[in-house]
Amino acid sequence: MSSRTLPLLFINLGGEMLYILDQRLRAQNIPADKAKKVMNDIITTMFNKKFLEELFKPQELYSKKALRTVFDRLAHASIMRLNQASMDKLYDLMTMAFKYQVLLCPRPKDILLVSFNHMDAIKDFVKDTPSILSQVDETYQQLIEMYTPLSNGEFQLIRQTLLIFFQDMHIRVSIFLKDKVQNSNGRFGLPTSGPVPHGTQVPGLIRIFSCTGEEKTRLQFNNGGNYTSAIREGSFEIFGDRVTKLGTNMYSVSRPVETHMSGTSKSSAQHTKVNTAPNPLAKEELNMLARLMGGLEVQKAGTSTFLVPDELSYGIINIQATKDQQVSAELTKIMGEFTDSGHQSPSSSSKGDDLLAMMDDL
Repeated sequence: MSSRTLPLLFINLGGEMLYILDQRLRAQNIPADKAKKVMNDIITTMFNKKFLEELFKPQELYSKKALRTVFDRLAHASIMRLNQASMDKLYDLMTMAFKYQVLLCPRPKDILLVSFNHMDAIKDFVKDTPSILSQVDETYQQLIEMYTPLSNGEFQLIRQTLLIFFQDMHIRVSIFLKDKVQNSNGRFGLPTSGPVPHGTQVPGLIRIFSCTGEEKTRLQFNNGGNYTSAIREGSFEIFGDRVTKLGTNMYSVSRPVETHMSGTSKSSAQHTKVNTAPNPLAKEELNMLARLMGGLEVQKAGTSTFLVPDELSYGIINIQATKDQQVSAELTKIMGEFTDSGHQSPSSSSKGDDLLAMMDDL
């Protein structure tokens, strides 16, 4: 197993968590100043300098339970509060989204491009807050310095380490099931179409050479798929076009999803068009999140609480758009009353120190 995997796992899962929280804050019409405070507090804690110094040290991955504890603390680093059921669903969606991205990476090295897509989005969240932006930029530079010199073999080891971590996670997500990229047992199906990895050729040709290196014979065979030539390589610099859409915000209605997932569905062909109209797949994801996370209530003291109905505890996340008022009433009946502790959140520095101290205990 690779000892360099933990920073990539943490940053990518953290990016997916921020996508979800940002969408719910906007969907529930939380005041802009409170929503910004929630996002800034979590990102400040996530990129705490002392915490990242420990994170970037070569080490084995944390256990699933320990990593979940880290994200529990991270999600509560602001005025927002999530109950246990909400955190369970949030973490399930985070992990399955990143697992799918790892599986779809054409090359092991493309995991770094997925990470950069997450980092680009995080930078956009804090673009108006220079102090936090500098923290993110510093981490960006650490990622570039640590991972760009690695060989293909070292990236393959990182990929294997990630897949070993995810191998027992088979949470069924209805949007993946509907798009025919996930089977009923929770396992993902790999594509047999789309561009081949950068630096490779479309399969289907066997060339036979003599002992002197001269080509003697060419044989063609059916590759069993619908592959196309490789597209250009994404940028591994701090600014640039990543090319791949893996790791971008799939809850944004204005961006196309990664198109090379399955050739079995007519609907997948519709997703390949790049336009600014609401994307059907993205719309389904938004509806899923609304059902998944339930209503977000802002208490008098400013503490936000996510609530989730018990019916979502059976593995499949059903997609159904409902009015926020109806959701809140239903969730109140199912989950009961939740009280606000009334305590103010600690400072950004102390949050990061608390998370660092918690890591030392793992």
